[in-house]
Parts: sequence; C-alpha cells; structure tokens
Amino acid sequence: MVIKIVIHINIPSPFAAEAHACFEGIKLGISLQIHSVKLIGDSKIVIKKCQEKSTDKSVIGAIIRDIQQKKSDFQELIFQYIHRSENLKAHRIAKNALEKGETVYLREEELNDQNLASVGYWSRNPD
Repeated sequence: MVIKIVIHINIPSPFAAEAHACFEGIKLGISLQIHSVKLIGDSKIVIKKCQEKSTDKSVIGAIIRDIQQKKSDFQELIFQYIHRSENLKAHRIAKNALEKGETVYLREEELNDQNLASVGYWSRNPD
C-alpha cells in the first residue's frame, strides 16, 4: 500500500481534485513499476468514470481520458469506491500535507505505523 499526496493549485472542483488524485495514483504505479493497482476513492462519480471505457465529455473528461490511456500499462487496474467515513485516515494525512504545503509519499511500513496520526509523517520521493 502506498499513499502519495501532491499539492495542486487552481483545481476547479472537488471532482477535478478526485480525478487528479486517481491520475497521480496511476503515475505512481507506473513509476514504481507495479503491475496490479487498486485505486480507492470516495467520489462515486469519479470512480465510475474511471471504470468506464466510453469517452467522457464532462468537465473532468480530459483527466479521465489521460487515466484511460494509461490503463494498458497495468495487468490489473481496479477503481474502488469507499465511503468517506471509511477514508478518514487518508483525509487526515491529506489535510496535514496541505497545511504543511508538502508533497508526501508514504509506503506501507509508514502507513501501518500506529503513531502515524500522532507524530506526523515523513516526506519521501519514489525511488
């Protein structure tokens, strides 16, 4: 499990932010040379659009097209919806990163650390 948080500016909507997050997840999977990726998000609309194969003509259509073009880079690519109440740890990490203005990259050992919420996190870049 890996979490990557990237600070973007001028994102026009929460849907665009969620779509950008999916695309960042795809790019991270490619950079880590992972063949099977599961992206979990709490926006049903964005997850559904990422799962579809048809051309999206919405405001986030360009981002969705970028995501769809990268699907062939993986043996398995799953987009899964998770309710926001089950996604609190990710929101806490993102809020902390936003307050600090940092891009964050966390691997499983750091995510499993029981002290993550109380002591903060460590900034890293993918190898």
